Formats: sequence, C-alpha cells, structure tokens
Amino acid sequence: MKIIFLDHDGVICLQKQWGSRFSKKAKKRGDIFDQFCPKAVKILNSLLEKTEAEIVVTSTWRLHCSLEYMKELYLERGIIKAPIAFTEDLENVWDDNDWFNEYKDFERLSAGIRSKEILVWLDKNKEVDRWVAIDDLPLERLKYFVRTGSDTEGIKQSGKFDTILNILND
Repeated sequence: MKIIFLDHDGVICLQKQWGSRFSKKAKKRGDIFDQFCPKAVKILNSLLEKTEAEIVVTSTWRLHCSLEYMKELYLERGIIKAPIAFTEDLENVWDDNDWFNEYKDFERLSAGIRSKEILVWLDKNKEVDRWVAIDDLPLERLKYFVRTGSDTEGIKQSGKFDTILNILND
C-alpha cells in the first residue's frame, strides 16, 4: 500500500484561503475549517490517480473533528479520495529520549512531534510499502519527505509534483 501523509495548512490550504472559514458564507454553511486551494486539490488528485496512494491526515485539523467528518470534507471539496486515517496525536506524550526535545524552536519541536506521529503510524501499519510525508514543517529526519516551503504555493510549488510522484512510484 502507498500512503501520503498529508498536512493541510501550507500544503493544500494556502495563505490565500486562511481565514476563509470566517466569511459570512462559510459561517452560514457551518464551516469549521478554511477552504482548500482549488489548484492544490487538482495536483493532489493527479498524484492520487497516478500513484493509487491513500491519504493519512497529519494536519492539526485532525484534532478538531472525526475521521468521518474529514472524509466528507475531502469529498465535498473535490478531493477524489477520502483519508483512511489520522495519525495519533502525540503532542502531549513525552519521552525524555526523543531526539527533538533538544529544540527550543517551536517549528522544530512541532516537526519532531509530527515525525514521531508518522513513524508510530507506520510501525502499526506494516502493509505500507511506499510512503511520503508532505508538510510545510521541516520533517527532514523522515526518509521520504517533501517540504512545501511556500505558504502561497504549497503542493503547487515547482518540482514538488514530480518529486512526490518519483518517491511513490519508484
């Protein structure tokens, strides 16, 4: 099985969409999350089609709804596959031996926690043979990781599509 570990903000929900849940239309619909960038969704859908990968949500959005709600959200917003799972929230599960405890920088600490969440998920799901984490955090300690360094471009950023495709289809 192929897995895409997917963050939202800075990956498929870009700077232009941030705060969109506060619009009158969004409030009327009952939106609790910002919109996804339509171009980013198109790229994600193309990756899903070309790799037959499944999605596991790593975004902090997973802390504010059920998997069933997230599945509906993905399909309503035009993503062709709903996520199959969330990574476990390990933010408050500390181990003094975790390598990322050395960081005082919030971004690095968050990246360390997210990396651990992905590795724990993989450890519990041995049927995964190819995977990639797509995130705007620096998850460099992960073997298969693509960083979307631009909050305005996310997964649309030049070269990201091909890199992800190569990791999953190599």
